Amino acid sequence: MNNYSNKLDIANESKLRLFFEQDGAEILPQQNAFWRARSKSYSATFYKTGKFLVQGSDISPILSRLETFFADINVSNQNSALGSSSVSDSILPFPHIGVDESGKGDFFGPLVIAGVLVSESVIPILEKAGVKDCKKVDDKNINKLTAVIKNNCPFSVITINPTKYNELYSKLNNLNQILAWGHARAIENILEKEDCKYALSDKFGDEKLIQNALLQKGRTVNLSQKCKAESDIAVAAASIVARAHFLKGISEISVKYGVDIPKGVSDRVIETAKLIKNKYSKEELKNAAKIHFKTYSQL
Repeated sequence: MNNYSNKLDIANESKLRLFFEQDGAEILPQQNAFWRARSKSYSATFYKTGKFLVQGSDISPILSRLETFFADINVSNQNSALGSSSVSDSILPFPHIGVDESGKGDFFGPLVIAGVLVSESVIPILEKAGVKDCKKVDDKNINKLTAVIKNNCPFSVITINPTKYNELYSKLNNLNQILAWGHARAIENILEKEDCKYALSDKFGDEKLIQNALLQKGRTVNLSQKCKAESDIAVAAASIVARAHFLKGISEISVKYGVDIPKGVSDRVIETAKLIKNKYSKEELKNAAKIHFKTYSQL
């Protein structure tokens, strides 16, 4: 039996009921709930507290349809249909693999893609530690959280250093293809350690990109892609691990060139790039930065 739970805005109760009626489910009374929707493949209960629970042997098809429904609600209403959902809320059943990247918007440093497999039993450990989207975590705490994740979850890290990144970009001329390759490898590497039926990635381009990059074993996985996937705890964990390895790459470049390497893209980044160019050469920047950025041409 697979389970999916979430905290929803009860103002959307009638719309959600209509969704299940149109899906062909039987609407039944349920104690302490607005109703229970039952079909051959799933049972969905919307409690008066706002808790929403879906159970069944294979609930991925209905969860996929619900994801579209939630997106429509979010577009039409100011209040998110997901209400005050926690980071452990997911459109996929557990266990599943979350994949995310770090460094794609930074001139200096590597592009890092990480994958983390999260089972339901470790969610309390991750939540207690404070695992959430890395953009909401101070960089000073990234390594501590990464240690918790790595000690409790199978993981994979794909680090594409600037030299290799520039080589790939010169051949593909497309960042999304590089991302798709890295996401696919992260998923494949975890599947070499653990069997898993589901994976979730942030949506960054054509959904077929990652699917086409997966090898034989990876194509057995039910891969979902959605915007703001970091609300899922597996993707959030992956974002933290990727961030930790990106920061490690930045630190190594700082030591190599004897200068404090800034993150992102800013005037300070341009000044640092000029220092390296003047001390070494513009060509040397290919070993430290992503040269398709406008920052490089500005030099």
